[in-house]
Order: sequence, then structure tokens, then C-alpha cells
Amino acid sequence: MKIIIPLHEIEITSSRSGGAGGQHVNKTNTRITVRWNAKNSVALDDEQKARVLEKLQSTLTTDGDLIIHSSESRSQEHNKKAALDRLNTIVNKALVVPKKRRATKISKTAHEKRLQSKARHSMIKKLRKANYD
Repeated sequence: MKIIIPLHEIEITSSRSGGAGGQHVNKTNTRITVRWNAKNSVALDDEQKARVLEKLQSTLTTDGDLIIHSSESRSQEHNKKAALDRLNTIVNKALVVPKKRRATKISKTAHEKRLQSKARHSMIKKLRKANYD
């Protein structure tokens, strides 16, 4: 289940980026910071909010903000797209409900076959000895 976060809930800011770029890097704000508050989001229902807050507990701020930085590219536009894609991926991954595990029982024939295989292997090893019992 994929959700779409409205743009009015996302705060996008730019700042100076480090790394390669020479003098250009000192003049332009290419690093993008995306901030989204999961607690106050209208894109999620109560169950989804609880799941996101639980799964992303270690990455959220105390106010419930998820902060993502992107400074991979020299282009502000590319960094903005990368940050929004990462936000989308993180939130949708947190919303995945794991399948419940069903306990299964091994069949009687499979159990017997396994025991016979072990006994055969044991006998082969026993026969390799010089003086076997």
C-alpha cells in the first residue's frame, strides 16, 4: 500500500553543500533538507501513524519529524528529487505489514526419510573405520 504525502506537509530548505565543486560550492545552496512531521500528517490514518512512529522511532526527532538531507549532486533540483524519493521510500517501507507466520508440521514420511538418511550416513562412516563394532 503506497501513500502520497501532500507537499504542504513537507518543509524543504536548502543550504550550502560541502564536497567537490571548488568556488562554486561556496556560493550556491545545493544541499536539500526535507522535513516531514509524521505525528501531524493527514496523509496517514491512526493505524498507519502508529506503525510509522514505531518503525521510524530511532530516526524521528522528539517532535515526530523525519529529516532527510541530500547533497549527492551539484544540482539543487536533483538533490530535491533524491530527498523526496528517499522520504517516499522510507515511509512506504515503514508501512509494510509483515505476513503472519503460520506454524507448519513436517510430514511423517519426511521425518522417517530424514532419520533413514542419517542412519545410512552413520553406517557409511562406521564402515570406513579399520575395526568397526
